[in-house]
Amino acid sequence: MKKWKGMFLVLLVSASSLFAGCGNTAQKEANAGGSTPAPAQTSGSQATAQAEPVQINFWYSVGGKNGEKIEQMVKQFNSAQKDVVVKPSYQGSYYDNHAKVLAAVAAGNQPDVTMVEIGSVGAFADAHVLEDLGPYTQGIEKRYIPGLLGNSYWKDKLYAIPFNRSTPLLYVNRDMLKAANLDPAGPKTWDELVSFSKALTKKEGGKTTKYGFSTPIDIWFYEALVMESGGKMLSEDGKSLLINSDEGKAPLQLWAGMIKDGIMKNPPGAKYDSWDVAEQDFLNQQVGMIFTTTGSLKSMQENAKFDVGTAFLPAGKSYGVPTGGANLVILAKSPDEKKKAAWEFIKWMTDTPQSIDWSLASGYMPVTTEAVSSPEMNKFYEQNPNFKVAVDQLQYGNPRPMAPGYRELQEIIQNELQRAILGQTSVDDALQKAVEKGNKMLKK
Repeated sequence: MKKWKGMFLVLLVSASSLFAGCGNTAQKEANAGGSTPAPAQTSGSQATAQAEPVQINFWYSVGGKNGEKIEQMVKQFNSAQKDVVVKPSYQGSYYDNHAKVLAAVAAGNQPDVTMVEIGSVGAFADAHVLEDLGPYTQGIEKRYIPGLLGNSYWKDKLYAIPFNRSTPLLYVNRDMLKAANLDPAGPKTWDELVSFSKALTKKEGGKTTKYGFSTPIDIWFYEALVMESGGKMLSEDGKSLLINSDEGKAPLQLWAGMIKDGIMKNPPGAKYDSWDVAEQDFLNQQVGMIFTTTGSLKSMQENAKFDVGTAFLPAGKSYGVPTGGANLVILAKSPDEKKKAAWEFIKWMTDTPQSIDWSLASGYMPVTTEAVSSPEMNKFYEQNPNFKVAVDQLQYGNPRPMAPGYRELQEIIQNELQRAILGQTSVDDALQKAVEKGNKMLKK
């Protein structure tokens, strides 16, 4: 771990030159409780200076309409009180924001509060980049859904608060399923996923015009299927990659087999580009079923010209799903007055009224237990049952791996998964290479 911290800080320094000046890129997502100490009373010009609102910078990582909603919420917070002014700034995808935060910390011009993709919380916390939130929360973390807090703690300290949280879902074109005499609720198991995909796939003149299924070959969906196979990504100590096993091979064998049979499309593109392709293919009715995030549900329903359905990811040996999305964190290098202001902002953004508002507007899950059981959400779920699927699926939810090197490790795994899917190597060789490279990195 000490070696990793040193390497992480070296990365911070090198990242500052690598990512400085990077432009933004498009991407795919009433106060209550504790309080922070009030500033001491003073007089004269010092009191006048302290009366000025504290300005903090907030970096976020969701674009499109969800990004517009973030900006609207920030304006609402700024108008609701006079002590804090939040300056929001869109930084692109989770990958982009991760790199920019590294560079900003190294350069000493980091934001005060930012979104961090949940799998990166451990890396930032272990390198002492994040502020311990325990002294600020005073116990109000109990308001949040327990299943969403797994990626908030590092070494028994609270470093992050759930905000734009999601799970992967199975999206189905119910009209296509009905036309093929299939259950419009969707497949319940991997075997049914295969049989449904075969029934939905259409060919004309030897060319496939509709695929039954598509999913980005992405680490998040792979993690889900490893869980469903009864496996784990990492050892308990976080120093060994465990995917070169029957449980780790099963998801890759499933996808590779479906692609070979011509019933699954591997959407082209790197990282979130492949997500965009899969979602657009689904909306264009060129694919009958896809895996994607619940955070896309609102836009999918608004843009689809057919009956969209959502369901649990089909079960392997069991159901299983990693939670996803991002949490809100405070940067440790910020001055104390900005940290206190940042906490007031986080507390407000994640409180029940705002959590309900954000969920209804975006499709991301509400993050407090009070929000989930509120009359507003219950009424909404009755009228829009697709949105409740992610909340119900949390009973099978698990946190993402949080080893300090996992952000870099998942790049290694994804590259090897892609090599196997593209037929450049075997499943066995791909996972053996992933484990060899991954274990070297984890043990540095």
